[in-house]
Amino acid sequence: MSQAEEIAFQGREERRDQPRTARSRRTTFRATLFRNELHTTFRRWRTLALLAVLAAVPILVGIAVKIETSDGSSTGGGGGGGGPAFISQITNNGLFLVFTALAATLPFFLPMSIGVVAGDAIAGEANAGTLRYLLVAPAGRTRLLLTKYATVMTFCLVATLVVALSALTVGAVLFPLGDLTTISGTQITFTEGLGRALLIALVVAASLTGVAALGLFVSTLTNSGIAAMATTVGLLITVQILDQIPQLHALQPYFFSHYWLSFADLMREPVYWDDLVKNLGLQALYAAVFGSAAWARFTAKDITA
Repeated sequence: MSQAEEIAFQGREERRDQPRTARSRRTTFRATLFRNELHTTFRRWRTLALLAVLAAVPILVGIAVKIETSDGSSTGGGGGGGGPAFISQITNNGLFLVFTALAATLPFFLPMSIGVVAGDAIAGEANAGTLRYLLVAPAGRTRLLLTKYATVMTFCLVATLVVALSALTVGAVLFPLGDLTTISGTQITFTEGLGRALLIALVVAASLTGVAALGLFVSTLTNSGIAAMATTVGLLITVQILDQIPQLHALQPYFFSHYWLSFADLMREPVYWDDLVKNLGLQALYAAVFGSAAWARFTAKDITA
């Protein structure tokens, strides 16, 4: 091979390696950006306080049930397979405290926490004057928005697992553990019960994807983090109130909170999948609609801070 051919060959190899190097740099940058977002989110005192409140709910429920049992009172079970039906089983098996704690925190505490984190995702950066510098990084608006949403979804999973682990620990300390009886009356082993508890926690986290997308969209509408958080939480409370009005029964299946407690069907034998599938499909729809709206708003927004 002549020197000219060798130089040409090396040039072709360098040009061939350039796209690979660029892709590697982009992948590294995305990973670094996501890591930094996680670090920023989870080191805030507000985030730690929210997680502490969520962890305290199972403790309070467990202590209340223990005191009531010690007094000789019965923990009357409710119907419908929701939280009250689980409460009546806690004294027999501490694993039911996991299901009860998730049912108790899902209507308000968990989505409120997600609304606070999601509402502050973009508006908080704008309010602090750091949003423009993030875009100069260069992060790109679409990439930054996806990173913010991934961070909020990570918080959804962490918050749900905090509730579940806190409840499992308190249940193991205060109540016996062992094989458990499903809502259908069949017996499953403790190991299978743990598996279903983990699956329920994942379903609960997935049930919050709609709230996360809604909060992110609201966050793109304002430069005030407090306003975005308050608006998201206010919308959450409003939807939950509307979901309880009988006259709106035709609209209620389209509210993102309507099928939240369907995770109780995972404690049936066999599992009832109808409402679970409806819930996950509805969350995916909300995530797509409000995620697209957030992207459209954020990519066209004039960033001044």
